[in-house]
Amino acid sequence: MAPAPSKVQDELRVHSRDLRAFADARLSTLPDGQRIIDTYNATGFALTLLPDRGLDIWNARFQGRPLTWLSPGSPHPPKTGQTWLQAFNGGLVVTCGLTHAGPHEIDPKTGDHRPMHGHYTFLRADDLTLRRDDSGAVEIGGTVWESSLFGPQVALRRTLRLPFDAPLLTIHDVVTNHGDTPAPLMLLYHVNLGYPLVRQGAEMVTASRVIPRDAESRKGFETWSIYDAPQPNYAEQVFFHQIISEDGQASAGIVNEDFGLALEWDTDALPYLTQWKNTRLGRYVCGIEPGTCLPEGQTPARDHHRLLLLSPGESRHVNLTIRVLPDQAAVGAFRAEVAARQSAGTRISDSIFTPYEERTT
Repeated sequence: MAPAPSKVQDELRVHSRDLRAFADARLSTLPDGQRIIDTYNATGFALTLLPDRGLDIWNARFQGRPLTWLSPGSPHPPKTGQTWLQAFNGGLVVTCGLTHAGPHEIDPKTGDHRPMHGHYTFLRADDLTLRRDDSGAVEIGGTVWESSLFGPQVALRRTLRLPFDAPLLTIHDVVTNHGDTPAPLMLLYHVNLGYPLVRQGAEMVTASRVIPRDAESRKGFETWSIYDAPQPNYAEQVFFHQIISEDGQASAGIVNEDFGLALEWDTDALPYLTQWKNTRLGRYVCGIEPGTCLPEGQTPARDHHRLLLLSPGESRHVNLTIRVLPDQAAVGAFRAEVAARQSAGTRISDSIFTPYEERTT
């Protein structure tokens, strides 16, 4: 059942029966043939979606303020022969998976080549739906298949919902194994944030225990939560977060004194959180990345007994909310929420980060 119209909607309908000036979604085509969907709501939250790149989210703005970093020349079409990094659009959400997330690898047992972060970003969404319900909320849906004749037959059905008068977006993904053998599931949401949201003095806030990925990340361990000024030749730092939760929910955000952006999700569906710091001069983009996995690849995940498998016919449901924190009060409330979880919650399984702790402590 759709929510009842709000007071804002009632006031608008007194003046106009057509709410498209305030909330809508419009499909169009760029000169290079790529489809794009522009959507927005009455708060000034505006997004551009890329159906030909897995229905991921490219540009994102709130009341004219950019929320993400965009790659020069993007959105890049999913041309054959591009590497993941060459085709990286930046943008608010780049989905990694569906069966591999992490660096390029060659499976030592099968010889299979797996490209960096999998095939998803090069896949096309079909069965597109665009609608606005009675509450004024915009809903956009599409289906993405990752399949090969003798390999996995996995599909993701994505539904994005932008409420009429709240600065947030919900992503509901359903991943189903349509094959007759178990299929790996490695699904990671690469949320990419940029200036002015991320800048010198910005802070990442989350309830967790922090584990640096490698020796380079270890150098920044004491300041993992604080973002510095842009630096030339900055070497990326990556931190894994062992989530602390008391209610099966997790959240993480980048905040300034009076503005921020927060992610919220269910830890049963997404038990891992990765933080990517890339405060490099001219390429200043940082990531918050909840996932079903660490971005390490199938082989390490399998070797350390954390590779998730979908049985034939099995489906997994994932919900992720992205919420703008528009003012000092919203930032303060989010900080308090995270502090309470850090104080009262418990850590998820202590064994899931082997061997990264051994390598860096």
